[in-house]
Amino acid sequence: MTIEALELVLSDGRQSPTAANVQRGVCRLLRAHGFAMVTELSIANGRRVDIMAINGAGALWAIEIKSSLADLKADQKWPEYEAFCDRLYFAIPPEMPQEVMPAEPGLIVADRWGAEILRHTEDRPLPAARRKAMTLCFARAAALRLHSIFDPNC
Repeated sequence: MTIEALELVLSDGRQSPTAANVQRGVCRLLRAHGFAMVTELSIANGRRVDIMAINGAGALWAIEIKSSLADLKADQKWPEYEAFCDRLYFAIPPEMPQEVMPAEPGLIVADRWGAEILRHTEDRPLPAARRKAMTLCFARAAALRLHSIFDPNC
């Protein structure tokens, strides 16, 4: 099976092709920096983070993908993610103007093949109880998704 065919099988249909390409590039970047990722992670406030990443030290980064100016203008829920991560980043495609992005979160530019962090944001360490809850949320989501690959009818 080709990578493109596998991506089609794993796609949930909610993303535009541009957002899917940004997601792929960001995940490649994060993996190269020692992070594991879960996409579309539901969190305790009822929101769904586009990409949640955790590294070996337990640092949690949330990445909100904005695929277009219309997407940015229509969706202003990103501040609600800040209480669930140590760092929050926007990820955008190369053709999107960077100057329209809010200044507080970090900024990543990505395409299908890779990504680059253009602006880091400061660490805002989570309280211990929230970190434990988010780590468990991440681990359960990852384990359940892995199991569903092996037993899709479960």
